[in-house]
Amino acid sequence: MRYLPKSDAERRAILDELGLGSVDELFASIPEDCRLKRPLDVPGPLSEKEIIDYFRARAGENAAGYTSFLGAGVYNHLRSVVADSLLQRGEFLTSYTPYQAEISQGTLQAIFEFQTLMCQLTGQEVANASMYDGSTATAEAAMMAVRLTGRRRLVISRALHPEYRQVVDTYARDLGLEVAEAAFVPASGQTDAGAVRAAADGQTAAVIVQSPNFLGVVEPVAEFAEIAHGPGALLVTAVAEAMSLGAVRPPAEADIVAMEAQSLGLAPSYGGPFAGVIATREKYVRQMPGRLAGEARDAHGRRGFVLTLATREQHIRREKATSNICTNQALCALAVTMHLALVGKAGMAEMAAQNLAKARYAVAEMEKLPGVRRAFTGPYFNEVTLEFPRSVRMINHELKRQRILGPLPLGPYFPEQTKRGLLCVTELHSRQEIDRLAAATRTVLESLGVGAREEVSSRAER
Repeated sequence: MRYLPKSDAERRAILDELGLGSVDELFASIPEDCRLKRPLDVPGPLSEKEIIDYFRARAGENAAGYTSFLGAGVYNHLRSVVADSLLQRGEFLTSYTPYQAEISQGTLQAIFEFQTLMCQLTGQEVANASMYDGSTATAEAAMMAVRLTGRRRLVISRALHPEYRQVVDTYARDLGLEVAEAAFVPASGQTDAGAVRAAADGQTAAVIVQSPNFLGVVEPVAEFAEIAHGPGALLVTAVAEAMSLGAVRPPAEADIVAMEAQSLGLAPSYGGPFAGVIATREKYVRQMPGRLAGEARDAHGRRGFVLTLATREQHIRREKATSNICTNQALCALAVTMHLALVGKAGMAEMAAQNLAKARYAVAEMEKLPGVRRAFTGPYFNEVTLEFPRSVRMINHELKRQRILGPLPLGPYFPEQTKRGLLCVTELHSRQEIDRLAAATRTVLESLGVGAREEVSSRAER
């Protein structure tokens, strides 16, 4: 039953068991002036259908009634209702963590399958299950590199997600680590290889880049791996948009991959909870934070699963722990596993192809507008930085009146880019929605005094 209301007879039985004469006696310990003496000011009583209709109407008043072109680390992708239904089964929804591994075979198998899928996606040999999200995975990957190399310096791309950078900075500050920043190339949007080469020295534990990066540009991971390995550092590659791995070559050359798996079956959910991943080479596994589920055979040769290399504070002495993250997002990881099992390799490749095609259509339509152009020449997946002739915040303010959430303004993250915004288009955007964005943006620009002169200038630049 979805709802469990108590009948008058049931209430009476509860009060008799408690030795009370009325509900008022039950709350006698609460001061008189703190008690509500009137009925709640809510509509009703309503039937279940009326309640569902009511909340659907309220949802239409908030973001659910808008077309959103926001991305930047949180993406709206197709999710199967089958996975949503399976996740709500009691044995999944109420399972927290396999403390008694020998009787948690179902949970351990789900974790094992998740790890296997993450290795296939990232091109790495082992993966954990799992971190809180992409930001904590990136920070933990950096700390893992520090332990592996014995060095205390990090070189971080300026095109790394700013929130990921904040988490890494917090870890680094409290551990007394030095952090150097490598700029991105103004023309391409890719991290400046020369800047990385100059910053990485014999004291550098890790070079950290993101691909596709925060500006939407795909990075040359193999090149940065070669640069990092020169002075003996490790390459950490962050992946905020996991759907890109359906089209972009996996970062197999990286030593450690820190990934956010939200795109693979998890709703945006107001920013969480999500599922972070660390994948790496087998030779580094003993310094990988979190825990792993392994496959084993019992005395009768039957397949089973065990918890292995669980180097968390819950399992070993604190001073020997590789991480103070004390849980994994087990239910979120299970959702990702179900989603990938349902869509399969061909399904994910098709979804990624739709992202590519629709993003390119959106860019083509937006570049028809006066003064609008792609800001960077580097390759992109489903996010692209566009340059506008006016403040992006100003444009978005007007777009919101038409129930459109436009590109993410980059000004708060890069003060020199107030007229640039990060546009995200996924397989869920229809052609009609993209056309409506372009038409609405044209109207807004015209209302702001942008006309034919900017359009001619923009075309000349292209």
